[in-house]
Amino acid sequence: MNRRMKAGAAGESPAPDSSDTTTGPRTTIADQVDDAPGPFGMYPWLLIGYSAFAEVVSGRARPVWASGPLLAIYAGLLVTAIWYGFRRGQGDRLAVTLLAAAGVDAFVLVGWFAHGMSALMPTLALGCGVVIPWGRRPWAAMIITPLSVVAGLLAWVRGASAGDALGTWYGTLISGFVIAMFLRLFGAIRELREAREELARTAVSEERLRFARDLHDLLGHTLSVMVVKAQAARKLAARDAELTARQAADIEEIGRDALRQVRLAVSGYRGRGLAAEIDGARTALRDAGITATVRQEGTPLPEEADALLGWAVREGVTNVIRHSGAETCEIAVVRQDGAAVLSVRDDGRGAPAPSGTSQGNGLRGLVERISGSEGRLEAGPADGGGYRLTITLPLKESIS
Repeated sequence: MNRRMKAGAAGESPAPDSSDTTTGPRTTIADQVDDAPGPFGMYPWLLIGYSAFAEVVSGRARPVWASGPLLAIYAGLLVTAIWYGFRRGQGDRLAVTLLAAAGVDAFVLVGWFAHGMSALMPTLALGCGVVIPWGRRPWAAMIITPLSVVAGLLAWVRGASAGDALGTWYGTLISGFVIAMFLRLFGAIRELREAREELARTAVSEERLRFARDLHDLLGHTLSVMVVKAQAARKLAARDAELTARQAADIEEIGRDALRQVRLAVSGYRGRGLAAEIDGARTALRDAGITATVRQEGTPLPEEADALLGWAVREGVTNVIRHSGAETCEIAVVRQDGAAVLSVRDDGRGAPAPSGTSQGNGLRGLVERISGSEGRLEAGPADGGGYRLTITLPLKESIS
């Protein structure tokens, strides 16, 4: 995934529909998701064709001087096709060509050396599942299905019993479909991860828009009133000193109130509190595919402490969605020993504790706000895995 993002930053064009098997750049399987399997994870599956090798070693596939080299060529072609299918992407022209050549070799072996070589057909279908893309058109299914039918019929014509022919058909069909769906599942995982990241970016953008709208609503009317009163004071200054003083006092009072509201808005106090932020966190986590657990204990908090912890919930949950890769997140708020304690814990990959200049802007701003209220912030790996953000906020008279 990182390689795809770097390519996009360099101005490369995005990959076209993977249903095109001949032209255009492709996304490799390894790029689709960080933990996608590689060719070496697929090669052990080729052992399902061991009985064809046994036919050659035992001398039943006569003449051995012909069956041995043909089988070696088939194995080399198939292994190389799978390698390029992973490294260059499904639908790569060279990989498809090598797979087609392996298919011709396999049919020669089955047709010439009887049904004992039919064990090669499931391995050929496996190669199709790796190399042939499954995009808007299910090319893999369109090739594997008739291949399995032909493999079963050919085995039956060359002397296999009806049961063995049926087994050849089913083994070929299921081998190809299992691998094709297996790799398609990894593609779906990649899309889900990208969707989670997009949800996080959208949440950040919406929050920025909300904050800008709040500041506009807050300051637009207030500053307009201050301008009007300043103009009136300037006109009255030479005629009525008392009325001018009242206008100046109004300007001062309006300015102080605007400053207070701006501070509250910047601190996250305006319009939202802990309960609202927890509700929003539940929704955001659910949309990101993360199970949320909320635990609240104790009496209601003072207004400013409630709003400050609400801001902390927002920052903590945003980091969980954007960076953790978690499946569950627990939010706990308790009152103990004259303080409010907020804990946001996830079971994700963890992250370094926010200290010094390594912490992000959100957590850095949160540290500043918590420090202003004589609070304490702790963040780092949690016991048993994951990441924990803990905020302890004294409930003093000054913030009640």
